[in-house]
Amino acid sequence: MDSEDDFDMQDANNELGVDDFFSGGDNEADAMAVCDDSDADGGDYEFIDYDSEDSDANAHHRHQQNYTVLSEADIRQRQEDDIMGVCAVLSISKVEAALVLRHYNWSVSKIHDEWFADEEKVRKAVGLLVKPVVRFPDGKYMTCGICFDSYPHDMLNAAACGHPFCISCWRGYISTAINDGPGCLMLRCPHPSCSAAVGQDMINFFVSDEDREKYSCYFIRSYIEDNKKTKWCPAPGCDYSVDFILGSGNYDVTCRCSHGFCWNCTEEAHRPVDCGTVAKWILKNSTESENMDAVWLCLGAWSEHGLRTGGFNSCNRYETAKQDGVYNEDDKRREMAKNSLERYTHYYKRWATNQLSRQKALKDLQQMQTVHLAKLSDIQCQPLSQLKFITEAWLQIIECRRVLKWTYAYGYYLPEHEAAKMQFFEYLQGEAESGLERLHQCAEKELQYYLTAEGQSKEFNEFRKKLAGLTSVTRNYFENLVQALENGLSDVDSHGGCNRTDSSKNKGCGSSKGGNVKELTSSDSVSRNLNNLGYWSCEHCTFANISSATTSEVCDQPQ
Repeated sequence: MDSEDDFDMQDANNELGVDDFFSGGDNEADAMAVCDDSDADGGDYEFIDYDSEDSDANAHHRHQQNYTVLSEADIRQRQEDDIMGVCAVLSISKVEAALVLRHYNWSVSKIHDEWFADEEKVRKAVGLLVKPVVRFPDGKYMTCGICFDSYPHDMLNAAACGHPFCISCWRGYISTAINDGPGCLMLRCPHPSCSAAVGQDMINFFVSDEDREKYSCYFIRSYIEDNKKTKWCPAPGCDYSVDFILGSGNYDVTCRCSHGFCWNCTEEAHRPVDCGTVAKWILKNSTESENMDAVWLCLGAWSEHGLRTGGFNSCNRYETAKQDGVYNEDDKRREMAKNSLERYTHYYKRWATNQLSRQKALKDLQQMQTVHLAKLSDIQCQPLSQLKFITEAWLQIIECRRVLKWTYAYGYYLPEHEAAKMQFFEYLQGEAESGLERLHQCAEKELQYYLTAEGQSKEFNEFRKKLAGLTSVTRNYFENLVQALENGLSDVDSHGGCNRTDSSKNKGCGSSKGGNVKELTSSDSVSRNLNNLGYWSCEHCTFANISSATTSEVCDQPQ
């Protein structure tokens, strides 16, 4: 994995006293902003805060964020603060401060360095004149430098340089520049040899309300688009931006519109894979969709195939050639192409399936928040603030589906010759799927019993404890999984052993800074921690049953 994408993991908050097997370790924060606004397309999830005083205790708000979501009002306020700060330090007007900030891409520190190193150079580069280039004529009638008509003195105006132009020409010049695009933010005097800047005060004076609004929009957007630390949210129709603290950890951010994305590449959030792998995977998906014009077995056109040739995907031309012994180098290449396509299909189908499962979970969460929670509150006589554990469970399911989806892209690009890592990765992935299914079943199927109950159930508190425990267990396992994968499974060497000297004493590899790998693989620790929570895991179906049950609720096998 690329070093720039090896992000530190966040600490896991063990609310229920889970052992180190599921702990996230002492790592950097991975903040997930959970918002009130929902995406019409269900692009990501929202969290309805039923109890604002207790919302900070939510599992997704435990850690300090390494980014800030900015609205238009926030951007305007930051611009105003920067302008006033530059005014005070450089002793210049607000209009001049705005021009200087735009020229240096809103980098206040760079402005201070450049200004105090060579003020004259900065003024020349920005177009801030200390005195006029020409003296503004004071005659009764003067000639406009654009249309060359004569006008009274009060019908002409000039920038700091003193070159006179009539009001009509100024209005046309500025309006044309605004309609041409953001270049109007660095507008200069119309005189061919003059570089004096035209400030926002003159622009607001001459243009119409419509053009003034356009200029204001360009000015606001410049603060985001010219700033290395800020980016717009890529969700369609979203007007929020994100101010990111560079070098502060992983790039996953969540906008107030509920869209989650990677700040570095602006694709959807994709931990544990890096941005380069995501780019390759997206390109691969696009390329493979175009490669379906030929049958891979014989490389013939689709139009020449059908039932008479044994079908599209089981071409008998190719099989006949193998049986007849006519199997040359071209046939070997076809075999390799077939195997390559089958391998890609294996990973892609599972990647796409988890994406569909995540989308369904998003809809289920919305249904839960808008309908079921209110109903459950009435049946079980519980305030909505006491049912947030259900919402947290669904949020965790959604996040785990996202992580699990991208593990298949990770697995596809894992070098095939590293058999030990591949085997270990598949084991971790399988355990993650099993744990997620336990949580999903509890949050979906077991909850139905209490939703359809005729009255308050005495077992509801046990259900609360079970679902909250499974949520914590699953969250911490996935955090450790992400950390281990981002570290490249460094605890496993290419010969199938562990890099630690004491690895032979453990069922898995020793833990490292990259992730708690031993704890990810220790089945004894799994059972121990579930027992601590009052549950036992079935050896046959892996379902987490309450301690009082003698047989599994899923497969009816004895404990």
